[in-house]
Order: sequence, then C-alpha cells, then structure tokens
Amino acid sequence: VQLVESGGGLVQAGGSLRLSCTASRFAFDDYVIGWFRQAPGSEREGVAGVSISDGSTYYTDSVKGRFSISIDSAKNTVYLQMNSLKPDDTAVYYCAATYYYSDYGVRSLMDYGMDYWGEGTLVTVSS
Repeated sequence: VQLVESGGGLVQAGGSLRLSCTASRFAFDDYVIGWFRQAPGSEREGVAGVSISDGSTYYTDSVKGRFSISIDSAKNTVYLQMNSLKPDDTAVYYCAATYYYSDYGVRSLMDYGMDYWGEGTLVTVSS
C-alpha cells in the first residue's frame, strides 16, 4: 500500500490550495481516505475524510465551509480543496487509509485508527 501526498506550499491568508492523495497497491474502492494535520507542538488531528465506496464524508468543525474533499476514482486520488486559509491551518498534512466498515462511519474509523499513511506535505499560511 502506498499513499503519496502533493500540493502543499506557502500561501497567504485567505488563499487556497488543493492537496492530492494518490493511492496505489490496494483496493481503493473499499477504503476510507482521511486527511490529518499536525502543527508544530500540537497533536495530530483529523481534518476530513471520505468513504470511496459511498462518498460519505466527515469534516472537523474548524474547516467546515472552507475545505472540501473529492474523489477521482479513475486516478485513485482524493483531493482536499482548502479555501479561505488561515495561519492556524499551517501544518504538515497527511493522508491515510483504512478499510471502510459502513456500520461505523467515516469519523469513527478515523478516530479508531488508520492503517496506512503517506509521508505528508507541508502547508504554510502566512498572515
């Protein structure tokens, strides 16, 4: 299993970035893909997630209305569109995957733990 993130960078507050997570070597359709972030000195937090099979999503409160997650199944890729970025969004962003059990929901599975992780991509939002 391999997850590769891209799309991070430096952006001014109010700007936008789109992160990509491309998956390989597993049954993409059977998984939840989650985006997590970790800022310096902070714990890692779940930002957003999506079930590839049924499209159900989860967003943490601080990004609702600003971030959106989408899927391109033909490319085995999940995107995180980030708009109206704030300095507090500065962090290393990771995508991760775990098998999807519909009885539990995307958020519960993200909280329980992910099985596969990418290396991360740095997002820096300047004020």
